Amino acid sequence: MKTLILAASLALTGALSMSLPGCAVTSGQSTVGDYVDDATITTQVKAKFAEDPQVSAMRIKVETLKGEVELSGFATSDAEKQRAAEIARGVAHVKMVRNNIVVKAPG
Repeated sequence: MKTLILAASLALTGALSMSLPGCAVTSGQSTVGDYVDDATITTQVKAKFAEDPQVSAMRIKVETLKGEVELSGFATSDAEKQRAAEIARGVAHVKMVRNNIVVKAPG
């Protein structure tokens, strides 16, 4: 499953790089370059989640704006929540991580 997520993340990165002329800058981003940088950071964080046995890439959402990463969704333990933030902080060009993940016991 994690291999599938990683492949999808890499495919998304390729698709973004091929569709640059059609990109729309979203609120808070001043240029298409900012948009692409943020999309790249998001993709890299999700890919690292997919590679990590402790973090679920399916339950944790990643959004990036101007290099600031926001994590949301659900983790099954505080250790998973903290590991997700640690992974995000380790990605190049991440300026800050907001960890809004909610810990919820499975079941």
